[in-house]
Parts: sequence; C-alpha cells; structure tokens
Amino acid sequence: MTALSVNLNKIALLRNSRGRDYPNVIEYGNKLIDLGVHGLTVHPRQDERHATRKDTRELAELCRLYQTVEFNVEGYPSPQFMQLISETEPDQCTLVPDAPDQLTSDHGWDLNIHFDWICALANELKQLGVRSSLFIDPDLEQIKLASKAGVDRIELYTEAYASAYASGGEYKNTLGQYAVAAKFAQSMGLGVNAGHDLDLQNLSDFLTIDDVLEVSIGHALTVESLDLGVAKVIEKYLAICAV
Repeated sequence: MTALSVNLNKIALLRNSRGRDYPNVIEYGNKLIDLGVHGLTVHPRQDERHATRKDTRELAELCRLYQTVEFNVEGYPSPQFMQLISETEPDQCTLVPDAPDQLTSDHGWDLNIHFDWICALANELKQLGVRSSLFIDPDLEQIKLASKAGVDRIELYTEAYASAYASGGEYKNTLGQYAVAAKFAQSMGLGVNAGHDLDLQNLSDFLTIDDVLEVSIGHALTVESLDLGVAKVIEKYLAICAV
C-alpha cells in the first residue's frame, strides 16, 4: 500500500485570500484524517502565501493525536525553516530547492552543487529524529548522490510524468524512466516517495511502480474536490493507493 498525504497549501491559500480564518486549515486537516488519509503535508514558504508557520505548529499538534497519521513538512531549508522543523519535529521533512519567489516547485536538487549542504541537513534531521526526504528528479546520478548524502528517502518530482500523461501521447517511456529511478533508489537503500501534479487520472498508472511509500497530493485533489466533493475524492484516492 502507498500512503496518501494531502497537501493543505491550497486550503491555506483560499483562507488567506479573504483575510479571515475560513476555511480553517486545522479543521480541514481533521476532516481529512476522519476520512482516512494517512498523512498531512504543508509547504510553508518564506512569504507565507500558503501555509504559515502557525499552521505548521498547529498541524504538528493535531497529527500527534493520531498514531497512524504522519506529518510531512516540505520546503527550502533556510535557517528559519530548519528552526521550524526543530520546533515541530514532524515525522518527515522534505527538502525542496525553491527560491523565495518561486510560484511552485519545478525542479529537484542538483547535488553536484549542494552535496555538502544536504549532508549536513540530513545529519541535522537525523539528530532531531525526523525522517529526511529529498525532492529530486528521476536522475540516477542525483539519486546515487542522495544516497551518499545520508537522506532516508527521495521524493520523485513527477511533473514530467504528469505532463506526458496529460498530452494524450505516449507516456509509458516516461513512466519507465521513473520506474528505473525508483528501483535504483531502492537498491541504494532509499525509500521512495512521489509528488507533483499527480491526480485521479494518472495516479493508478504511476503506482504500477513497485514500493512507492507515499504520494503527496494537494493542488489536483483540491480542484477535484470542487467537482466531486472531498469525501468522494478521498475515497477514490485511498482506493488507488490501497492496491
């Protein structure tokens, strides 16, 4: 089974757009837990345009109430971000190479440049008792370096797969590249997560890849919930992930 972690950033964005606490991110997270999701994710960016540091602290407290629900905090490892991780001690921290003004995540780490820094961050997270995950492209050289850096998992950046799937053309070759990358990572002792633009249409085929431990889905799930209702959407995702 693959764990479904729901990214709450778009719920936070909707709240922030009106300047009041509606929808309430914590209440929505609790609703998702009641519907059976396996985890909650936030990406508190430096400008707090989506999830805030306050959201992160409160969601950490919420997830601690449930033994079977993991809390994943992803983001660029600035000193401020790492301090937040130290304060909240989530189950997992996913390191993402986002610039402060970046619209959304659009590439994985280049460990030829950042290797020493990632090594230090992986060690820091280990000392905190927080599982480390690294946002990365399906590149075998980068995955090998991730293993040497000491992280626990990688999160495969799946936009290339999602774009190939959406084009209506041949996406199996792209899927095959991800399958090779996942198998290689597992052979190096890394756990494999995945995320970015996965949705109800393309997720089933992606999860033909063996032993994907977690998928993190937010934007598509939120949009699909507008069409179908959140309870129905969560039911569909959980059914896919249970296979």
